[in-house]
Amino acid sequence: MDVRYIHNFLRVVDTGSMSEAARQLDLSPSAIAQQMRVLEGELGAALLVRHGRSVRATEAGERLFERGRQLLQDFEGLREWVASDADGGELRLGTVNTALHGFVPAVMRAFVARHAEVRISVRAGLTPELYTALVQSELDVLICLQPSFDLPKTVCWAELRQEPLVVLCRTRDAQQDPLALLRTRPLVRYDRSLAGGRLADRYLRAQGIAPLERMELNSVLAVAMMVDQGLGVGLVPDIGPVLSQGRDVRVLALPEQGVAADGAGSRPADARKVGLLWLNTSARARWARSLLECARECLG
Repeated sequence: MDVRYIHNFLRVVDTGSMSEAARQLDLSPSAIAQQMRVLEGELGAALLVRHGRSVRATEAGERLFERGRQLLQDFEGLREWVASDADGGELRLGTVNTALHGFVPAVMRAFVARHAEVRISVRAGLTPELYTALVQSELDVLICLQPSFDLPKTVCWAELRQEPLVVLCRTRDAQQDPLALLRTRPLVRYDRSLAGGRLADRYLRAQGIAPLERMELNSVLAVAMMVDQGLGVGLVPDIGPVLSQGRDVRVLALPEQGVAADGAGSRPADARKVGLLWLNTSARARWARSLLECARECLG
């Protein structure tokens, strides 16, 4: 049995369409249909049923769908152990762009110093799409935002840092109150379709600030570049020194807010959490744990 057919079957069920699965897998719809027929023949059961232009899994298909991801993970782990020695092989890393532009290069340097024989491939993207690739065994470890949903037992999460919201302004405004800047200056907004942008939007609403919006961008660094050009101020997660390096940009901390949950005084401004995700069933989990150690050393 070709395990690729199981992988492609999972994609068909996920999308509910052979043509869409074929598009995502860069195959022809007829090739996908042929693979599904072969898989059904080898398993001796109908796996899919058509409903107009869509398809859904039969009862047998549902059983394969439930076990299929684990089967692929087990096979990937077996292949990795057989094909590589104790140190060699490939680590497939997924990372959000803000981390890639910030601390990831230093972490990669530390990891390579430990594992010189390991090849590394890096895919940048948003946390939801990277998570999907992780659970489908297309990636081995993620540096990403903490998911907002409960994780299955097979997925490990380790927090690396928190990135509080900060105000970006030009040097001439650095002595002003950050809340006053948000109220009176044009805002170069961070995209509200992204987690950091939604966090900033909630903060503005909580403070009763209705900003004068100049533009909305889906990149923290792009926001910093616009601030550098005098187009307004920004409210973004603090991704590190890269925000102001080589720019006429200053990073202002927001005032602490209210009372902490434990009643121990004020709490810091809202922050997003960045960390590592990996599958504890993967043969590459040992590299994920080593990457975690490197990241914690680099971030202090």
